[in-house]
Amino acid sequence: MIREKIFEYTIKAINDAIVSGKLGELKTELSTEIKANLSLEKTRNPEFGDYAVNISPLARNARMAPPKIAEAVIGFIDVDGIETTQIGGFINFRIGKSLLNESIKSIIEKNIDYGRNNIGNSEKVLLEYVSANPTGPLHIGHGRWAAVGSSISNLMKFSGYDVDQEFYINDAGNQIKNLGKSLWIRVLQVLGYDVKFPEKEEEGSKNYYPGEYLVDAANEYLKQNRDKAEEFYKNNPDPLNPSEEIVKEMSDYTKAVMLEEQKVLLDKFRVNFDTWYSETTLYKEGKVEVALKKLESQNELYKKDDATWFKSTKYGDDQDRVIIKSDGSYTYMTADVAYHYDKLQRGYQRLINIWGADHHGYVARMKASIEALGYDPNSLEVLLGQLVNLIIGGEQMRMGKRKKMLTLADLIDEVGVDATRFWMIMRSIDTTLDFDVDLAKSCSDENPVYYVQYAHARASSILRMAISDRFDQDTGNTLPPFITSDELNDLIKFDFDSNILKALWNTTDEKELESTKALIIKLETFEDMVVNSAKQRTPYQIARYMQELSGDFHYFYTFSRVLNIEDSLMKARLCLVFATKQVLANALRLLGVSAPESM
Repeated sequence: MIREKIFEYTIKAINDAIVSGKLGELKTELSTEIKANLSLEKTRNPEFGDYAVNISPLARNARMAPPKIAEAVIGFIDVDGIETTQIGGFINFRIGKSLLNESIKSIIEKNIDYGRNNIGNSEKVLLEYVSANPTGPLHIGHGRWAAVGSSISNLMKFSGYDVDQEFYINDAGNQIKNLGKSLWIRVLQVLGYDVKFPEKEEEGSKNYYPGEYLVDAANEYLKQNRDKAEEFYKNNPDPLNPSEEIVKEMSDYTKAVMLEEQKVLLDKFRVNFDTWYSETTLYKEGKVEVALKKLESQNELYKKDDATWFKSTKYGDDQDRVIIKSDGSYTYMTADVAYHYDKLQRGYQRLINIWGADHHGYVARMKASIEALGYDPNSLEVLLGQLVNLIIGGEQMRMGKRKKMLTLADLIDEVGVDATRFWMIMRSIDTTLDFDVDLAKSCSDENPVYYVQYAHARASSILRMAISDRFDQDTGNTLPPFITSDELNDLIKFDFDSNILKALWNTTDEKELESTKALIIKLETFEDMVVNSAKQRTPYQIARYMQELSGDFHYFYTFSRVLNIEDSLMKARLCLVFATKQVLANALRLLGVSAPESM
């Protein structure tokens, strides 16, 4: 990590200058606050070097002009492979060829593990996301949480965290009963009875799921249970007031069907949960009562208006919350308190949830309950995700008004898993995503996923061409490959000989030199990118990085011939192409997107 090393060298040099009395009134090592104001940035003009640190934040404490500070600090920087210059209040760094070559060596030797790190230090993490009600197909918003959540898991595992992924099944409460009542109507319709869903709110329309997806479930149910359904109807002819036996039969069946459909779709979408946790188990196994007794023993509950309240304002919430209603039933929050208590009791040190932005007000009360239960409220991290807008034909489609593309399954069928995942990930989760369906399907440089995958395919193609027989169009003869498969394998072996890369710089063409250096520097920053993305839970940074890397690779290829050139330069550039291919493959894998060998 050259960037990190340069910054470390700079901080050390500043402290050395302080100890030597060269920085005015700065007499002790840099405080955390002052250090936080210093950063290493890429220079805008390559003529000034590759990176720069602005020393100006030290001026107020040192009582010195920034140029004088920079001049003093440079005197304490002496690192092989890095040149330093002072321009005003900036210290500029130019990376030498030897360090650039060592970066390529590191990529080739680490191979599929390039970028892997241990910042997580085996911290035990439970990542919960999607967690949809099993009352219907997954919608496009669920797809965003699924793509982002699974990518965060990949990133964190790659960075040394011990991560489990969990889907919380919201299968308790009236919604499941309403689902059962809805299936019963569909069953009766398939049987030929003239039954309709209530259409008016006063008739209870909001208590049904009239989506046509239940027609398929009704047909499947009747394949094995037609006689049973007819008997049910015979004994209970009022379709809008089915017996408890009918509701339970229909609810259990539909829940199982919907849940299995969700599992199959998520598996297709490359999202694999370690645990599918049913809300009903919280009640069946007495975990709700355990959490309530714990809160009661901590004197965190009180009675008011025949209801039981949780003292959440004590922990920063804007108001206390009802835990048990006056009729004795639990609120929605009660199960969530028990669920998070159970997570912590299972030994997880960090809980990460992905919720929709409409749950913003829910965060404080959950943190309050965690603290009241005796745990660190900061062990809970909540990522709030914004909506997805579908753009078709240049126009935003109103969800619910168009039959096509309403579900995640529809979108995947239309544009494919790779494009859906990449597009869902490529923007920060806290911003609204405009998903351009036509662009996502296109083979165009404007399509980000195509642009990145094409870069990987181009690198693969160059390596294939290097070891393939050639055809001489003038003579019609077959020519031997530029390099044999064995030679290429030896070239990029684990104990890589970095001396091979010295030939990278055997050219006087400025564009070749510029594009080569820019590509290597971009490749080298992948390690930093993985660390930052894992820490910040921001896989979109990896997507953006790949687009930039692909641009640098295409730029390099525009100016730098790889094959049919002087042998040592060809071999050096083949190594660079292989390193590019490897970094792209590693990055794509973190996002759960395939790395095609050809396109």
